[in-house]
Amino acid sequence: MKLSRLSAAFLGGSLLLCASVFAGTTNKRSIHLTEPITVAGKQLPAGDYKVEWTESADNVQLNFIHGKDVVATLSAKVISVKNANARDGYETTHAQDGTLSLKQIFFSGKTYDLEIQTADNAVPSSPSGSN
Repeated sequence: MKLSRLSAAFLGGSLLLCASVFAGTTNKRSIHLTEPITVAGKQLPAGDYKVEWTESADNVQLNFIHGKDVVATLSAKVISVKNANARDGYETTHAQDGTLSLKQIFFSGKTYDLEIQTADNAVPSSPSGSN
């Protein structure tokens, strides 16, 4: 009977481990927006946000969290960079209506950027923001 319970516990633990491997690694980083920026069609005021995503492939779903609430969700592409980023920050584009839209996010010590696909003819502005 002990062997049966031990086997069941081992099997259950193995299944949990497998499920977490297939789910990917959840990443959480903080970013400070120094100006109001449009993210996934929503205007986010300047302030501190957590960015959360699950690594599974080159494309990821980003969640912007303010306090305990997810305030925006969007897709991004993971782009490898040659050297690790020196700081946390983001890059914006100017939309035709003059608002700033998020284009890219980068984090210190990481050798990748998260590139947001922009829809219309946006004009790149210079990188900004830091933590």
